[in-house]
Amino acid sequence: MTGTTLPTAAGSAAVPGRPFLLADSVTLTRRGLAHWRRDPGPLIASLGFDVVMVLMFAYLFGGALRVPGGGSYREFLMPGMFAMTMVFGISLTTLAVSADVDRGVTDRLRSMPVSPLAPLIGRAAADMLFAVVTLAVMVLAGLAVGWRAHGGVGDTLAAFGLILLLRFALVWVGIFLGLVMKGQQAVAGVQTLEFPLGFLSNAFVAPSTMPAWLGVVAEWNPLSATVGAVRELFGNPGWGGDSWAESHYPVLAVAWPLVLVAVFLPLSVRGYRSLRD
Repeated sequence: MTGTTLPTAAGSAAVPGRPFLLADSVTLTRRGLAHWRRDPGPLIASLGFDVVMVLMFAYLFGGALRVPGGGSYREFLMPGMFAMTMVFGISLTTLAVSADVDRGVTDRLRSMPVSPLAPLIGRAAADMLFAVVTLAVMVLAGLAVGWRAHGGVGDTLAAFGLILLLRFALVWVGIFLGLVMKGQQAVAGVQTLEFPLGFLSNAFVAPSTMPAWLGVVAEWNPLSATVGAVRELFGNPGWGGDSWAESHYPVLAVAWPLVLVAVFLPLSVRGYRSLRD
């Protein structure tokens, strides 16, 4: 196991709910951060890819896309890009969890008096810290290409909160997939699925322009809810629409992540415990 070693105090309590759960979780979060410091390549590549996506859409594709109401395309673009980067983080989480299983780190933790929830909490915390860094980089990229938030301070902070809430939910999706999928080929499959999930939304194309059934899927995509709500909070142009989902995106932007957490957090705990059996 790379990074810091586990505190010996954890040997006296490996049961969730004890104070050592917090200590173990913090230690394993630090382990994740230490691993990134030692092998920053995947994270740098991820950040570089996100910035390149912004530049491509802002300078290559922007001239071919019409913005509703004639607003700024780059202000229309960035809320979708913020949410898309949260989706692209699924594969990083899956890769990290799968690598721990493949390298025997999970088995080693099983042999130690560590709370069974701590590895999952540590992974989620480390990935959320990286999500904050990713979002900060994307904000700087957006400001560089002309994006601005026109809402008040409270609305702007709420928008960033919704983006990170989506990432928190997707972290648990990635943890679950990393526990149940074996090998690097399976992780590559997760990376392939990120694009349909991201582009089958209102991030770049209006659902009303899609075939009827596909437009309904796009409207109810959790990503669409976050993007629609964030555009409203930032005061950036959006597609509009009068369907129930489009009219209630702020509610769905909170409800969808909570549903995903309610489903995938217990599944992740069960998947981790099944590895311990």
